[in-house]
Amino acid sequence: MNLFSPPWPRAVLFDLDGTLVDSAADLYAALLPLLQAENRAFPKYAQIRQVVSQGATAMLRVAWPDDDDSAIAARMPAFLDNYAGMLTTHTRLFPGMGTLLARIEAAALPWGVVTNKSAALAHPLLADLGLLQRAVVVVAGDTLAVKKPHPEPVLHACRLANLVPAETLLVGDDRRDIEAGHSAGLRTVVVRWGYLGGDDPARLGADAIADQPEDVAALLGLA
Repeated sequence: MNLFSPPWPRAVLFDLDGTLVDSAADLYAALLPLLQAENRAFPKYAQIRQVVSQGATAMLRVAWPDDDDSAIAARMPAFLDNYAGMLTTHTRLFPGMGTLLARIEAAALPWGVVTNKSAALAHPLLADLGLLQRAVVVVAGDTLAVKKPHPEPVLHACRLANLVPAETLLVGDDRRDIEAGHSAGLRTVVVRWGYLGGDDPARLGADAIADQPEDVAALLGLA
């Protein structure tokens, strides 16, 4: 991994699912009652996990691959209701992320979250994990009228937290994260531990690839 030349980025924005937290087990569990009610076979956990960063619609499409848009949309409220009741049953920070956040804070660098998850889900999830008050900004999927890969959520986060885009690092695990970050003028990192949607990290066009959270610390000049 090539490190950035000084000056290093002075702030970090993280994607949530698949980057900061591993939420796939709870999202998979939220699907199971719907499948049971229709006597459908369960998709493999790995199939759901791979598309978590692409959102709820992508997960439902894995479970009901032959259904049209209206049928998928009709199942969405029940799925999200199930998930809201188990947000952090199994969801935890990815290994090493707690240490990374502590090092970022010890260096007095601001960090925040830009996610396509709705605020009604993202905020309590972060609160349950003790992260909501630590983040300088949280921009959710319904904060604005647009989501990633549109750059505006990233730029909105920068404005709210008084961050300079060119001095800010965006860390994500999905093509939409990298596209949004680049379009907003940030340097970008794709994490190899994320869900990735079946993509090869090397083909996502990020400025760097992180194999472990320690690599992000190095990119920030904290190693």
